Amino acid sequence: MLENTLEIAGQTISPGKQKRLEIPVGRLPTQTLLSLPVTVINGKKTGPRLWISAAIHGDELNGVEIIRQVVGQINPKHLKGSLIAVPIVNVFGFIEQSRYLPDRRDLNRNFPGSPSGSLASRLAYLFMEEIVSRSTHGIDLHTAAVPRINLPQIRANLDDEDTYRCAKAFSAPIMMHSTTRDGSLREAATKQGIPILLYEAGEALRFDSEAIRLGVEGILRVMDVLQMYPLPSLNPAVESVEIRDYKWIRATKAGILRLEVKLGQKVAKKQLLGVISDAFGEKTSKIRSSFDGIVIGLCQNPLVNQGDGIFHIALHS
Repeated sequence: MLENTLEIAGQTISPGKQKRLEIPVGRLPTQTLLSLPVTVINGKKTGPRLWISAAIHGDELNGVEIIRQVVGQINPKHLKGSLIAVPIVNVFGFIEQSRYLPDRRDLNRNFPGSPSGSLASRLAYLFMEEIVSRSTHGIDLHTAAVPRINLPQIRANLDDEDTYRCAKAFSAPIMMHSTTRDGSLREAATKQGIPILLYEAGEALRFDSEAIRLGVEGILRVMDVLQMYPLPSLNPAVESVEIRDYKWIRATKAGILRLEVKLGQKVAKKQLLGVISDAFGEKTSKIRSSFDGIVIGLCQNPLVNQGDGIFHIALHS
């Protein structure tokens, strides 16, 4: 076997080659076969094997475009190691423009999965076996869930040296130390000793050009720091703000929310963030920040219920 030959789903990708794979996932009730689209770019020389994935939640689209643009820039002849690109993990949800699978399960709560479990569990198992197990590093791309929007941010275990190095290289505006959630891809990959970044940016069912640009450039910068691919000419990197604590500020009452701050804005303790009132503007409730910080997430639906998370604030001095 050649030095950097890679095998995925029974197919061989030779050194210096790019190959498109369709890994069978399952069938719709119509018996239409659904498959996992994968593009593998295998360098001539050995090196890290980086997977990039998007649309684990089927309505999160920014990552699909990020991966398209990244793959279009990589020449396998100049690549050291391998890039494994999976733009649509939750193919069922993507077709339905839904966060979830047909059984209403969240795929990102079912890793590492099982070959004989639920649909979500089987898909998670397939991804772990064919993609994660063949990788040394990973970047998973997300957006906020409906009806929220997220400031571009990296979430990762910043206490791990290799992960921190990649997170810093990505150069997102925010770099958050984040613990893993049970059943998430990030937790499953971490347990296998694989450094993984989670990029959160923008909103569901929308393309956000700035979030996409930062995502593309971030992945290319990570590939550069891993010595996988020479860094092309990019916009100047920003110094990420490192965050260790963050909190949701919730609606104190139901009503109509009027925002007084913008995404990415620095806020001070006791600063007015928004006002909740009835349709006539009477019976108002003012929402203020209880600490200094940066707005990293917002609710975009003006109609809120008591207890809804409406402002995500990263604590920052």
